[in-house]
Amino acid sequence: MTRIDASRAELDRLAAEVRRDPDSNWKRWGPYLSERQWGTVREDKSPDGRVWRAFTHDEAVWRAYRWGEDGILGLTDRQCRLAFSLALWNGKDPILKERLFGLSGPEGNHGEDVKECYYYLDSTPSHSYMKGLYKYPQQEFPYELLRTANSERSRLEPEYELTDTGVFDGNRYFDVFVEYAKAAPEDILIRITVANRGPKKARLHLLPQFVFRNTWSWGETSESHLARPSLELMEDGSVLAEHETLGRLRIDADGGPRGKAPEWIFTENETNSWRHEKPELSRASCKDAFHLYVVNGVKQAVNLKPRGTKAAAVYVIDVPAEGEREIRLRLRPQDVAPDPPFGDEFQQTFRTRIDEADAFYESKTCPGLDEDERRVLRQASAGLLWSKQFYYYVVNEWLDEKPEPDPMETDPMVLRNRDWQHLYNRNIISMPDKWEYPWYAAWDSAFHMLPFANLDPHFAREQLILFLREWYMHPNGQIPAYEWNFSDVNPPVHAWACWRIYQMTGTPGKRDREFLARAFQKLLLNFTWWVNRKDVRGKHVFTGGFLGLDNIGIFDRSKPLPTGGHLEQADGTAWMAYYCSSMLSIAFELADGNPAYEDMASKFFEHYVAIAEAMNSLDGTGLWDEEDGFYYDHLHINGRSIPLKIRSMVGIIPLFTVDILYERVIGKLPGFCKRMNWFLEHRQDLSEFMTYMEKNDGNGEGSQRLLAIPTRDRLERILKYVLDENEFLSPFGVRSLSKYHLEHPFVFGSNGDEMRVQYVPGESDSGMFGGNSNWRGPIWFPLNYLLIEAFERYHQFYGDSLKVECPTGSGNMMNLKEVADEIRRRLVRLFLADEEGVRPSYARGDRFTNDEHWTDLVLFYEYFHGDTGRGLGANHQTGWTALVAPILESLARDRAEAGEPDPTAFWADAAR
Repeated sequence: MTRIDASRAELDRLAAEVRRDPDSNWKRWGPYLSERQWGTVREDKSPDGRVWRAFTHDEAVWRAYRWGEDGILGLTDRQCRLAFSLALWNGKDPILKERLFGLSGPEGNHGEDVKECYYYLDSTPSHSYMKGLYKYPQQEFPYELLRTANSERSRLEPEYELTDTGVFDGNRYFDVFVEYAKAAPEDILIRITVANRGPKKARLHLLPQFVFRNTWSWGETSESHLARPSLELMEDGSVLAEHETLGRLRIDADGGPRGKAPEWIFTENETNSWRHEKPELSRASCKDAFHLYVVNGVKQAVNLKPRGTKAAAVYVIDVPAEGEREIRLRLRPQDVAPDPPFGDEFQQTFRTRIDEADAFYESKTCPGLDEDERRVLRQASAGLLWSKQFYYYVVNEWLDEKPEPDPMETDPMVLRNRDWQHLYNRNIISMPDKWEYPWYAAWDSAFHMLPFANLDPHFAREQLILFLREWYMHPNGQIPAYEWNFSDVNPPVHAWACWRIYQMTGTPGKRDREFLARAFQKLLLNFTWWVNRKDVRGKHVFTGGFLGLDNIGIFDRSKPLPTGGHLEQADGTAWMAYYCSSMLSIAFELADGNPAYEDMASKFFEHYVAIAEAMNSLDGTGLWDEEDGFYYDHLHINGRSIPLKIRSMVGIIPLFTVDILYERVIGKLPGFCKRMNWFLEHRQDLSEFMTYMEKNDGNGEGSQRLLAIPTRDRLERILKYVLDENEFLSPFGVRSLSKYHLEHPFVFGSNGDEMRVQYVPGESDSGMFGGNSNWRGPIWFPLNYLLIEAFERYHQFYGDSLKVECPTGSGNMMNLKEVADEIRRRLVRLFLADEEGVRPSYARGDRFTNDEHWTDLVLFYEYFHGDTGRGLGANHQTGWTALVAPILESLARDRAEAGEPDPTAFWADAAR
């Protein structure tokens, strides 16, 4: 196979999916298995709604799930009917290592947190090839130490991690690599490589296992009518899997290092209702039978007949010091199973799929990247693709299963989501992270789709449309936020994502206008919901909670204020202006050839102007502070409007809303031109406080007009804060709160209470918002990304006529494209190894700098320390942090255009 053929192979698979070609169902199987099903809202059947206590990690060993399955680096079909995953035992643990362990929200000193070392190394979009790594200690896994050590730490201390416990010292651990390669869409080859990194031979019990999701124990539900599936050992040593809708599948397992066929054991995926009886009284058919069989030696725990709904091949492997052992399995339709299952074709398929994966990423990657940058981009893409998950949640059925709440319970979350009984989720969805956030969040998903657009544009478009479908979107137009509370609100970025994906996928004249039109119609409903719900005074200044920027201020903005009154938000209002500008861009595009959209363009233009006018009003009701040169939230109480003078991302978000209108586009829309000209003639006062249709002669694209909330002067004043290294500008991006507030905290008194906001560069020091949420200083990728895009739009209009000092006080003048690139460079420094081999996002000790088995492993955290760059929050939240991929690509393109094919080290720039 030539390199060109290899690069086309994956692209052809994706194209066949779009065409719905027969035999092109390459995505039917993928990494869709959750890494944590326990402790989720879906599995909560408690009367008090405390999900972490309703279904714990310890109970997950023996309790059957209702709404999904979980496992380590697993694989399943797109409806999670049959799942494959690993079970491991080092001979010392009290249980099989069958799923990832982590601390629940109440247990962690910074909220929920996975305590494992695992890495997504590779995946193609069709999942024709995937590779992951799990690091398993050879000594007893320190479950209780991790619980107690974190419980004893305060919020002012870092989390106590698995790497801090000493279990990896002396390299006494196994690297367990799992690889999947598809010989055909439903012919899946599995290769497990166990590497002993230690100085002595070590034994590992390895149980590759298959389990049918329990769909038969829940009474009259949407799936319980199906006949009970089965796994059964055949005379030739294979296992037959039978399922009413999956069909008949054959599972083969090779002889492993000893060449001897493994022992197959079987049980039922049923809750162990007799778990608390004595083990010697144990009987078969329970979910934890393999634990009892392998760890406790209770042989009667597994089924006497080799048949059940859960099966495992038992391998006992002695791995020599610094040596490796390999196990192979194969899953395929019974009627097309070739013979033999593990001949030369098996390894050749892996070689072919790996070559195709390499060629695919070469075709998708700018040639200006160096080796380390390519590594970061490849693992970011792998994490994004591995984090696709089967998500099943039918709210009305779930509510029927809930017990009556305690009448003394006042928590409204006890019957959470009761207003969403239309919601029927059963899809493959891009998750923020499959352990800490094994559920979607609407605004996270929007950001995920930008890096997805380069990898799998069809999936990106379909995912955005999915959230607008009638079985997701509320009849009132609200997009579901996240499963903890679908009625909460995320910043409205869905329209922006739809517009950007449209621009990124296809060439002008050949883009998917049908996708854009479908999205626009549903977004109109959502926009109306926002306007009707969140504009308290009808003045185009918005209020209410915006999840994601929650604890950047002194109040929990999703709840009634302790002071009374209401809060008018600079960010909430700016987000709505941003919504308008995105809808305006879409309307312009759709109006070309369809005048019906022209009126909508006028509507969103005028709505944008109204919001900008309200934000900038000079009568004391606006949100601009002329003395400070910044936008602030205002507290309205007892007829007074009190600015809350906190320099935070809240005051920077108005910059995101900048939009460029092209005269060549406007000229084709006579109705819009008439309305616009009326505004230009009769509302000349608007230009006093906003960039109101300022015009230039363009730069090869014809005349342009600029629409922005701040005037040019106000923009420059805000940028002095943004680009000041003593305020917002960190060595690793733009902070969410100005460092000024470290020495000058904002303090607000009310009813004898003192509330304060102080710069906290790392984990949250407050429990007011729960978990590890902290916007009071760290660096967040999504908002940095939107700021970069805004700078580029400003530069497109102003060019070199607008230069600012960057960093502030340095004397170094940059245009805004150069400023955007500077922020890009700072962001990617988080992941790239410096001259000493240190990746700032890790900062976890020498192991990640000097050990060859750790140095090239990259994690993509939820957010990052504002001063050191250390990764914080969910450590596998590749989702929006995968935005590093397009950021790297943009830098590489700029280097190539500047005639720098050999990229220079960012760290040399930093040192200077």
